[in-house]
Amino acid sequence: MRAQPPVPTRVGPADTPTRVGPADTPAGGRWADAGLISGEAVELDVRAARLGSRVLALLIDVVGQLLCAALLALTLTPVVLILLPDPVVDRAFTGALETLGLVLVLVGYPVAWERLNHGRTPGKLAVGLRVVSADGGPVELRQSLTRALVGVAVEWPGLVLPLLSWVAGVTVMLTDPRGRRLGDLVAGTMVVHTRTTQGWRPAPRIIPPLAGWAATLDLTRLDDALALAVRQYLTRAGQIVEPYRSRLARELWCEVAAVTAPKSPPGVPEPLLLAAVLAERNRRGTLRLRRNRALTATLWPDLHPTTPAAVEPPAPAVEPPAPGPAPAGVRPAVPVLRSASPEDSGSPLS
Repeated sequence: MRAQPPVPTRVGPADTPTRVGPADTPAGGRWADAGLISGEAVELDVRAARLGSRVLALLIDVVGQLLCAALLALTLTPVVLILLPDPVVDRAFTGALETLGLVLVLVGYPVAWERLNHGRTPGKLAVGLRVVSADGGPVELRQSLTRALVGVAVEWPGLVLPLLSWVAGVTVMLTDPRGRRLGDLVAGTMVVHTRTTQGWRPAPRIIPPLAGWAATLDLTRLDDALALAVRQYLTRAGQIVEPYRSRLARELWCEVAAVTAPKSPPGVPEPLLLAAVLAERNRRGTLRLRRNRALTATLWPDLHPTTPAAVEPPAPAVEPPAPGPAPAGVRPAVPVLRSASPEDSGSPLS
């Protein structure tokens, strides 16, 4: 994998946070609603997790907790029965083991995963969520333990007034600007999305003066990784400040020029050359795809069925006319079948 140089970001004055994120991010903080600001007064493009995604992650974690509970019951029960004598294993001892297993499953499960997996339990990892501190830093052990204890007591499963605590927890999440629950408010944490929202960006176009030169390019050695790096630069060039934008364009063009031929026209800026190369590569890929589809349609028509609008309606069922003698000099469209006779066939069986 090609290591990309760090992309500097446009930073405004110290008292005016500047937004960092995709160029097509809606204005007004539609996506970056977590309110996390770095030490350089830059607002991070991070979305706060809301009720729907967090409930989905919780359901996945509940399945994981049930599996952990079943695994503990299957492994600890035989060990206890074999190693300990019968007088020791009484009802009080069994209740203590059940309480210990409940604490390990309900409290130890989220705390261990958040500490070992950077604030992500299996459910959060599947949905794309992460627990962080309220200031955007990594979650600490005491924070994970506090939010787990509060969650078990008043949220899920809610050992203290289950129905009332559930309603209170959902109300707090719906009314909090950053979607935090009671455990997050007490522990000073929040849950954010780790997957950013990206809009569709069109492929860069080629300028007419470079069309002839681009058509003669040999692009056989231009691999997918380098083409992806060029595309990412062209779509994010507006977010990079000078002189880093020009420097990155020169470095990318040196890599592209080393694997393409012929040489570029003199005096053309590197971003225009990169856009021409990428546009020509996309054009050739589109033509190649069309040829492959046409060949597939010829060899296997069932893969490309005719659209209903192009199918002719079936002809009405009309009784074919009875065959009769054709007029003189006119050949019948359908040959008239005659009953075979021994004289006509000349069969030796007659």
